[in-house]
Amino acid sequence: QVQLVDSGGGLVQAGGSLRLSCAASGRTAKTYCMGWFRQAPGKEREVVVTISRTDGSTYYADSVKGRFTISRDNAKNTLSLQMISLKFEDTAVYYCAVSEAMGISMISDEYNYWGQGTQVTVAS
Repeated sequence: QVQLVDSGGGLVQAGGSLRLSCAASGRTAKTYCMGWFRQAPGKEREVVVTISRTDGSTYYADSVKGRFTISRDNAKNTLSLQMISLKFEDTAVYYCAVSEAMGISMISDEYNYWGQGTQVTVAS
């Protein structure tokens, strides 16, 4: 089992910044891919960004490219998401997730463990 704890959400004005963090504990040896997903009210959960443990390769959703930056510290089992130039449409609950599959996955069903979520609200 892997436990994930998300943190860092909050209320911010459009154009502002936030940094989300995720701490993983437990059986983290096979946490090959980590990522952030988000779910806005009335919408399906969508991938934001994912990162491979093995080579650090990343996938960013088009909507966040150039504004969001993911980073991970394998030694500390932490994942971060730096968000700048936030927009109203970034408002959602953000979830940290871990997949035991090799490589990168953008499919939420392929993720084995999820954080509890942290609310990000961007005021227009």
